[in-house]
Amino acid sequence: MTKNLKFSPLFWPIKLKGNTIYILDETLLPHKEKYIKAKTYSQSCQAIRQMRTRAVGQVILVLYTFLMVIKNNKDKKNLSSTLAKVAKAINSTRPTLSFKFLTDMVLGWDSAGVPLARSILEFLEVLKNARIKQAENASKLLKDKDIILTHCNVSGLLPLIAEFSKAKGRKVSFFVTETRPYLQGSRLTAWELMRGGFDATIITDNMVAQVMEEGKINKVMVGSDNLAKNGDIANKIGTYQIAILAKHFKIPFYVLCAPVSGARTGKDIKIEIRPDKELLIYQGLNLAPKGAKAYYPAFDITPSKFITKHIYLEVKS
Repeated sequence: MTKNLKFSPLFWPIKLKGNTIYILDETLLPHKEKYIKAKTYSQSCQAIRQMRTRAVGQVILVLYTFLMVIKNNKDKKNLSSTLAKVAKAINSTRPTLSFKFLTDMVLGWDSAGVPLARSILEFLEVLKNARIKQAENASKLLKDKDIILTHCNVSGLLPLIAEFSKAKGRKVSFFVTETRPYLQGSRLTAWELMRGGFDATIITDNMVAQVMEEGKINKVMVGSDNLAKNGDIANKIGTYQIAILAKHFKIPFYVLCAPVSGARTGKDIKIEIRPDKELLIYQGLNLAPKGAKAYYPAFDITPSKFITKHIYLEVKS
């Protein structure tokens, strides 16, 4: 079954060729599929901050960045200090995403004296297979003719979930929030679902209650950027209110989880505040009066009590 699966470009949006990393620029989708280059760890960090890639793409980019640095390093005696510098830079890029789990893992391998490049490549292969298994597990929660509401983008997992369902004779379709202000839902999720041949209907973020009231969906499935030990999640801003509405309308709310971070509860997860211009300007177009102020927390916390089921990504280093 795995050999015949079709993957969205967003499932694995990063490539390493020689000493150069190629990053699928998600900010240009769906109009243009273009890869940008990173030849230094600083360029990788910049791509993360600018959200050129996101979610699992950033995870893959972090690991490929370490591989690139290892390949480019000619002074083996100073490799450990170089890796520590790279880890510090990566950890400072986005506060809500738990890159420290990854950087600590790589630094731990280095301290243990294991073959570092091979360990990273093996972990990436484990991650890829774990994502496929996560999609398969999620598909088992769906029934024929289910209509799933989703928010933001889960990097290639939804088309894969739909494909697993299709293989079992279950046809599913999707309602996709635009996901403002970056429009990851309408630009990325709808694009990859339609590209895979699956039905997707776009709605604005503030239509969710009405769509639920009309009975147009019967399940919600979202991703998560950070998972606390108590089951609370951090995900794209707007997820929390959807979870509350799902609870009110008695609609199952499923979460495709990232690995557990060091946070004890959602209150321990630091919320990233993005630049206000991202709300005020879109692709060079001013959306508000000159001098207007804006506030943009990029994530919110959904308490575990609103989550019907966590669908775990089972990755062991």
